[in-house]
Amino acid sequence: MTEFLRISILPIALTLAAFRIGQLLQNKWKTPLFNPTLIGTVLMIAFLLVTGMDMADYTVGTAKLSWLMTPATISLAIPMYEQFQMLRKNLKAIVIGVVSGAVTCLVFLLLGCLLLRFDPALTVSLLPKSVTTAIGVPLSELYGGMGGVTTAAIIVTGIFANMMGPTLCKLFHITDPVAQGVAFGTAGHVIGTAKANEVSPLTGAVSSLSLVVAGLLTAILFPLLAGAV
Repeated sequence: MTEFLRISILPIALTLAAFRIGQLLQNKWKTPLFNPTLIGTVLMIAFLLVTGMDMADYTVGTAKLSWLMTPATISLAIPMYEQFQMLRKNLKAIVIGVVSGAVTCLVFLLLGCLLLRFDPALTVSLLPKSVTTAIGVPLSELYGGMGGVTTAAIIVTGIFANMMGPTLCKLFHITDPVAQGVAFGTAGHVIGTAKANEVSPLTGAVSSLSLVVAGLLTAILFPLLAGAV
């Protein structure tokens, strides 16, 4: 059984099947709780625990699938190109919104960790939670953080933004697609942007631009904040 689970194609098939189950549940019940990424993650964790499949084998088996994250992220430039005129028209508002959101997130997270007296390594690991793993994990590890914790924090943050973003926008009466896109991209990075693309093409384009600006800003500010830990 263990040898069978190590077949390279099986981890990919299981991962895609788990995500598909999440999509079917979401389509049936129309609730944020049945987020495909969340459901897929829970199902795969359960599968690994029940079968005893080695995490290293699973990681190796899904390496090709993980590699696709890079071109998938780059493809977010397509809606930016399609909405270029609107982005240029609202560029000032987008940049101000992203800077305000990113700085506020970093500062309040740092203050919260210091107030709760978190371990410095844990604090550094949590700081880049609102950027993509391609930026957050290297930053975390470079300054003594734990890559695994950073990855988990980034995924949880993105899932929360994906699940609760539309509800929070309605709650706070955020109806402008530019404002929605800034919120999704700044707070929820790629996973949040996936939901933004479902809201409207303009929201998705603004979210794509916002996650890039937020990532760059975090990379610039992170060394300063990590040094204060």
